[in-house]
Amino acid sequence: MAGTTVEWYDFFLYGVAAAVVFPAVFFPSSDQAAGTLLALGTFAIGFIARPIGGMVFGHFGDKIGRKTLLVVSLVMMGVATFAIGLLPGYATIGIAAPLLLVVLRLVQGFALGGEWGGAVLIVSEHGDPARRGYWASWPQAGVPFGQLLANGLLFLLSAVQNDADFISWGWRIPFLLSAVLVLIGLYVRLSVEESPLFKEAQARAAKLAAAGEKEALPIVEVFRRYPREVFTAMGARFAENVSYYIFTIVITTYVTQRLGLSSSFVLGAVLIGAAVHLVTIPIWGALSDRIGRKPVYLLGAAGVGVWAFVFIALVDTGNFALTALAVVGGLVFHGAMYGPQAAFLSELFGTKVRYSGVSIGYQLASVVAGGLAPIIAVALYTTFDSGYAVSVYVALSAAVSIFAVGTYAETRTRDLAADPAVSGSAAR
Repeated sequence: MAGTTVEWYDFFLYGVAAAVVFPAVFFPSSDQAAGTLLALGTFAIGFIARPIGGMVFGHFGDKIGRKTLLVVSLVMMGVATFAIGLLPGYATIGIAAPLLLVVLRLVQGFALGGEWGGAVLIVSEHGDPARRGYWASWPQAGVPFGQLLANGLLFLLSAVQNDADFISWGWRIPFLLSAVLVLIGLYVRLSVEESPLFKEAQARAAKLAAAGEKEALPIVEVFRRYPREVFTAMGARFAENVSYYIFTIVITTYVTQRLGLSSSFVLGAVLIGAAVHLVTIPIWGALSDRIGRKPVYLLGAAGVGVWAFVFIALVDTGNFALTALAVVGGLVFHGAMYGPQAAFLSELFGTKVRYSGVSIGYQLASVVAGGLAPIIAVALYTTFDSGYAVSVYVALSAAVSIFAVGTYAETRTRDLAADPAVSGSAAR
């Protein structure tokens, strides 16, 4: 959870800054909406790099272990984020500023692509199988914790500084402070033992290699033996990913540009939502241990699809309490998907390809779901002059996840030491 918090702090810090600060610093334009879309485009670029990172980190994570790759991903993310904090703006170095920003964003995306799979597997493969949903949800809770830190610092700075100072230099402070968080994350991750299930699988692989049997590449094995599982993971992610960025990132541009309210107004609302999200994710994970992954996940998917319409109605009031309620409600339903998600995806694949499988399924969905969500949402409410166009978008995404999860078997009782493709536990 500590390492995940650091990495998502860095990633979300960029997302909020892309909506609030970067249009003015890196993409000056007479058209505010155009500048925002360009800045959010760099946010999406980070998602393009994530599947590549997932494949590379997944491959080596399945070959040499989860722990080593987690340390590498954390260092890469921290260095890129610190460098963004030092990057001169367009007014200083011209076109080189947005180009360097894109490069650093690609590094962030690549590192994050390998982060999630390793973090949840370290916990899933260590923990008590009867409480796998609960324990595996804690790295997930690192996501709102990271957002809580990112939004909290930006909220504090925007509240105590005037807009000119915040745009000029204040926004850089949270990016530079990421160096401290990286050191804390490294200390924790270096002290964690490698997954016992991976050690056992590696020992078996060594015996087979000694007997002359050659292993296929993990990524090849994933698509050869688990194609349905990859698409199930992608579909499950769709509503979760789209709704999250609507409720936490798009709301920033929607409230500041469409409703004309301050950035501190919306950052405060998201801050409250992130705090509730942090608390509810483990609760949903624990509930999935009792009644199954599917019912909890389906509740969350259906919930965000319906709540998206309530969300816009509440936000459009311009009332802070109702806006905070809109974010809280959306993130509570989102948590019903995100809480059991780590255990659910871990239970889809065998140990020797699990890092590759969960990373590929998780990150491929990120490109078409989360990566495009801010751009699509801004284009929708700008084109149709209504936030309800975004609600329809979330509802359609929810339908995709309901179909993917609803048509797959319950996974709660699966043995992670067994191979689903061999044992027959993957039967629909």
